[in-house]
Formats: sequence, structure tokens, C-alpha cells
Amino acid sequence: QVQLVESGGGLVQAGGSLRLSCAASGRTSSSRFMGWFRQAPGKEREFVGVIRWSGDSVYYSDSVKGRFTISRDNAKNTVYLQMDSLKPEDTAVYYCVTTWSLTYSGSYPKRLDEYDYWGQGTQVTVSS
Repeated sequence: QVQLVESGGGLVQAGGSLRLSCAASGRTSSSRFMGWFRQAPGKEREFVGVIRWSGDSVYYSDSVKGRFTISRDNAKNTVYLQMDSLKPEDTAVYYCVTTWSLTYSGSYPKRLDEYDYWGQGTQVTVSS
């Protein structure tokens, strides 16, 4: 089992920045990827980005590429989501995710059902 706890959400003006953190505990050695999804009001949950737990590979959705940066601190079992140039459409609950799986529909996991563990989510609100 893995437990994921997000922090760092809040209210920010458009153009501003926030950094989310996700601390993992439990059987973290089995994690292959860790990353983020988000769900805006009235919309489906969507992929934001993911980082391979070993190695340097990071993948982003087109909607956040160039504005968001995912990084990790293996010693702390923590993944970060640095969000810059925030837009009102980035308003959502952000969820940290991880997977133990070695097989995915593509070269990396980006579907909801490809992730084994989810955090409780943290609210990010971007005002215009």
C-alpha cells in the first residue's frame, strides 16, 4: 500500500505561481511513475503530468506544457508540481497519483485506470 498526501494548494491571481507537493509513504519502492491529475468543476478528471520514479523522463499534457514543471526528491519520497503563468482554467482539484504497473496503453501511464493510488486532492483556484 502507498499513501499520498498533497499540500500547497490555494488561491492565486492569474499569472501567478503555486507549488504543490505530494509526500508518499508506505511501499514507495514499488512506484514506477508519480504524477498529477486534475478535475475542474463539472469536468472529467484529466491527466496533467507524470515523472518516472527512476530516471529523468517527465511527460506533460499539452494544456500545461511550458508552464508546469514536475520534479521529485527521492530521498523525501516527494513529488512537486511547480505551476507558473497560471490561468483561470487551471482552477481544479489536483490529485497526486502513483502506479506500480509496468505496462501502459502508451509509453507512459496517462489514463485514470492506469494508476493504483490517489491522494485526496488539493484545491487550486486561479482568479482572473
